[in-house]
Amino acid sequence: MIGTAFSLIRPLLMRMDPELAHERTLAALRSLPIPPCLPDSPTLGVRAFGLDFPNRVGVAAGFDKNAEVVDPLFRLGFGFVEIGSVTPRPQEGNPRPRLFRLPADQGVINRFGFNNQGHAAVLARLQARKGKGILGVNVGANKDSEDKAADYAAGIVAFAAVASYFTLNVSSPNTPGLRNLQKREALDDLLARVVEARDTSALHGTRRPLLLKIAPDVTMFELDDIVDRALAHGLDGMIVSNTTISRPDSLKEKAVAGEAGGLSGAPLFELSTQVLAETAKRVAGRFPLIGVGGIHSPQTAKAKIEAGATLVQLYSSLVYKGPGLVTQIKRAL
Repeated sequence: MIGTAFSLIRPLLMRMDPELAHERTLAALRSLPIPPCLPDSPTLGVRAFGLDFPNRVGVAAGFDKNAEVVDPLFRLGFGFVEIGSVTPRPQEGNPRPRLFRLPADQGVINRFGFNNQGHAAVLARLQARKGKGILGVNVGANKDSEDKAADYAAGIVAFAAVASYFTLNVSSPNTPGLRNLQKREALDDLLARVVEARDTSALHGTRRPLLLKIAPDVTMFELDDIVDRALAHGLDGMIVSNTTISRPDSLKEKAVAGEAGGLSGAPLFELSTQVLAETAKRVAGRFPLIGVGGIHSPQTAKAKIEAGATLVQLYSSLVYKGPGLVTQIKRAL
């Protein structure tokens, strides 16, 4: 039913400014009486990071930055939902326009810049939830923060009671200097402080898994260091990958392709899947991976799993395919 409704309203959404269309989508999800989806078959379930996922398909961070539609997303059939990125203080992000469609490529470019309502507002919304489900909280740092590692640690402490797992977003291309946190010395410091914050919070409750989300633009030498540090600090997993600053020659929407920001959607699939496979080689089964980037069909979801992912996440493909894609992928799996 939801898939049919999306097919009817999609032409209207595609005529809107992309960010306005997204805001209207969130408003619809908040207000529409979406019935719960049928329970997943037990054969779809998988255990990862010490958590039992009802299915492998999740929502990537960025779709629901401020935790406004967590329960409606679960009712659409997602096995887990990741909100954020959330920073300690609210911030506006970069000036609009900052979201661009590439319809001929089934791609999206964004340069949001961690726009979000901040820890306090998002936490209050999550504390008021009545629904259940595996919830990831993706934490980041304020643009003007002098100690970005402290911002990440603050996010772990703030959301320890409501998160099922945490994602450390050090790979957005839209916050100046953020990707420098992927470099060995900076990553060492960040992970040490965040793990300490997580373990201190765990003294008062459940130990939450910590995941690291990386860029697809890393060199193989950088990937060696990232995986080495993640394993050394006892992280529970990695998410591969965020958006790319590269622009494939194959892009058809040349006019839009020149916009600054991170490219996602179908054009990201090949690069992100290559980096996922390289990450899987280095991890060698020592912790699970989540594959994200360019999944736009059941076949591309399967390819992520074959490349080494235990779980997958969607975002940009929902712009073009709608929520019916979730059911299609689950059927194929």
